Amino acid sequence: MPASRQILTVAQMRAAEQALIDAGTSVDALMQVAGRGAAEWVWRLAGRRPVTVLCGPGNNGGDGYVIAETIRERGGEVAVIVAAPPATDAARNAAALYRGTVLDANAEAAGDLLVDCLYGSGLTRPLSSADFGRLSRLAAAHPHRIAIDVPSGVQSDSGMMLNPGLPDYDLTVALGAWKFAHFLMPASAAMGALRLVPIGVAPVAGAAQVIDRPRAAAPAADSHKYRRGLLAVVGGAMPGAAILAATAAQGGGAGYVKLFASSKRNVPADLVVDSGPVAEVLSDDRNGAVLVGPGLGRDGEARERLAVALADPVPLLVDADALVLLSPRLMAGRSAPTVATPHEGELVALERAFDCDGGGSRPDRAAALARASGMVIVAKGPDTVIAAPDGRLACGHRASSWLSTAGTGDVLAGAIASRLATGVEPFAAACEGVWLHGEAARRCPPAFTAGALAGRVAEALAACL
Repeated sequence: MPASRQILTVAQMRAAEQALIDAGTSVDALMQVAGRGAAEWVWRLAGRRPVTVLCGPGNNGGDGYVIAETIRERGGEVAVIVAAPPATDAARNAAALYRGTVLDANAEAAGDLLVDCLYGSGLTRPLSSADFGRLSRLAAAHPHRIAIDVPSGVQSDSGMMLNPGLPDYDLTVALGAWKFAHFLMPASAAMGALRLVPIGVAPVAGAAQVIDRPRAAAPAADSHKYRRGLLAVVGGAMPGAAILAATAAQGGGAGYVKLFASSKRNVPADLVVDSGPVAEVLSDDRNGAVLVGPGLGRDGEARERLAVALADPVPLLVDADALVLLSPRLMAGRSAPTVATPHEGELVALERAFDCDGGGSRPDRAAALARASGMVIVAKGPDTVIAAPDGRLACGHRASSWLSTAGTGDVLAGAIASRLATGVEPFAAACEGVWLHGEAARRCPPAFTAGALAGRVAEALAACL
């Protein structure tokens, strides 16, 4: 995994920086690289409009002095507000190199752009009332705001807001590596656009990753529908959800999508429907994967269909109603890969069923459930997290808020299941499906329906070729 895609905890980031220092790089040199890289983004947003840099006592404040001096050298109008005197050697050295305007902690500065270098990653306690009031006043006095590394008052590893009412930002510039807070709610919603400034951090073993555009290839010249992957979609009491999932799957790369349903009503002409017994549908040895759950229902017949799906020795995606019915007893004896796609309520139900405590951050919870259940967990939402039983973790980019409409989860299930059917490894298939889902949403006009979203999955896949 490229270093530019890794997501590091505070502890991992500190260790990575220490490795650079042990290899001969000084803290001061790292601060210059980080600060000058961040200044590029500040300059792009501010140009020659007035910039105020709020500097705290630590190395994040030191980055602020470097940013301010870089802006000053370019002829920009900049002032530094010193919330507290520099408390580290590198911050003191950076402050000594700054030749511009310095204001005291209580100055009522106003300008076009505020750069928040009060506190960066590593904060575990709320801002003091003085710091919170100062940040809030300055944010209100500047129409544009940039956070350096993470916004002050955000817990980096969890994405939690340590103070209620923290300001929003137009841009957040990550230093060295992405942090979990860049992708987790509620912090991510306040960060605006995200940009990364590399400082030479090497790939870290066991690091989480950012879900990025997958690479796909056109079918081989001699390919046919079965070689490309047959996906069996098990319908149920509410057929519309299964039709949505199957329609999305058709655009996700599978060569053949077959819907098990008792009726062909409202089914698109190019979607094959099999109304035979579900055991017969799933006994087809050409199946590449099975999807069960959308519109399944929760009665005895639904339980029977889920049990048959679990018995099929091919990769399986479990979604929606099937997640509520799922239990360790039903999973007993299953050895083929399984992907589960719970939203928050379903995640809680699975944690209860598989005896997970449900504590910790969202990545912690997904990882614990993946270990306990043996499934790849796609904890879906505005901050989707994917966890594999072997410890791999991935976070999706902030999702379109227009996805908050009925049926979009069915589309996600279809996109992931389609990638499974083509033979993609389950964790990678989950990442690819999440990316396709987000890209399809980006290509839709506002206030789209789940049906419109499903129709855009093929366009998203085309962008990967």
